[in-house]
Amino acid sequence: MRASRLLSILITLQARGRVTAQALADDCEVSLRTIYRDIDALSAAGVPVYSDRGSTGGYRLLDGYRVRLNGLSAQEADALFLSGLSGPAAALGLGAVLTAAQLKITAALPPELRPAAERMRARFHLDAPGWFHAAEQPASLQQIATAVWEERLVQIRYRSWKAEKHRQVAPLGIVLKSGAWYMVGAVQESVQGKPRTYRINRIRDIAVLDERFARPAEFSLESYWSDATRRLEDELHPRRARVRISPTGMKLLEHLTSPFAVSRMEISEPDSEGYRIVTLPIGASDWHASSDILRFGIEAEVLEPPELRTKMREIAKELRQRYR
Repeated sequence: MRASRLLSILITLQARGRVTAQALADDCEVSLRTIYRDIDALSAAGVPVYSDRGSTGGYRLLDGYRVRLNGLSAQEADALFLSGLSGPAAALGLGAVLTAAQLKITAALPPELRPAAERMRARFHLDAPGWFHAAEQPASLQQIATAVWEERLVQIRYRSWKAEKHRQVAPLGIVLKSGAWYMVGAVQESVQGKPRTYRINRIRDIAVLDERFARPAEFSLESYWSDATRRLEDELHPRRARVRISPTGMKLLEHLTSPFAVSRMEISEPDSEGYRIVTLPIGASDWHASSDILRFGIEAEVLEPPELRTKMREIAKELRQRYR
């Protein structure tokens, strides 16, 4: 991690000119003492870092000194944001670009920092899909990526769970979530309006148009996705249920329920038999809610709401008839 921090300090000094030690410590989330040691390390490596005293002082690089990245291209710089994500980078058509960028960054590092960079690449790997789920490889992914980079409209035929629709969309970004790819975009008539989310493997046809669109300056993909995810989770779990769960069921609770439900559940103290009352969010449909609770088998009993308890009783009756 120190190699990454040293490179971050170097790039910050080059970009901002003069920077205080406190500002560097805040940016890197380390102590002032650590920043002082890092500045000494950069100086020892031959980087001309100077300290200016006084109220307007701080650290700066020698005038005219620039960090050379051996001809790093704009496309390679884009790919650096996916470093460590070799699979997704390749899916977006940036696999070779990412490899070239990593080689140039490694060559630009001081010799004593290169082994650390190699160790980082050799010892950390990110596998995006969840267990027992294959990563999606949508055929239209690279076309959408091109449209996002170049800010071009796309014409799509999209199959939602309700119906099939034709849309002309301004693609604002791409998100990889648990092995699934999503496009965030706005229909042409409302680019400045509320964006929508499209699962890319549900796009049946796509055409990248020559017409460009103006990307909204205030749009933040990260903020949009965070808000949309939270809103979707709340919409899919509008009710709460009270469930009596056995000691064995409590051991399985985190494995058989979603992280969303776990983060919002309330758990009572155990009764004389060790059972606990768990209040947790459930879906709008009794069918979905009962399917989730049936995973516990006989280790869970629905107490409320009454309609879900009735649904569980009906399922138990049907199972008894089937297996008698």
